[in-house]
Amino acid sequence: MMRVALYARVSSSRQVQTQTIEQQLERLQNTANERGHHVDADHIFRDDGLSGARLNRPGLDRLRDRVTQHDVDLVL
Repeated sequence: MMRVALYARVSSSRQVQTQTIEQQLERLQNTANERGHHVDADHIFRDDGLSGARLNRPGLDRLRDRVTQHDVDLVL
């Protein structure tokens, strides 16, 4: 079974308030489901309100660590 991770990010407080990160995650989960993949809860990574101009983001850092550990096969 392929180990799938999801990553979503919003960069502004307005986006955080309008819950667009939840919409992103819902769409990503639907895509994974359509492709026949199961996503474990601990393979969902998110960064709320952090600029894409910065590479130092907690959710992205955790995702990178999991990829480096070969714990993830596919990132959506």
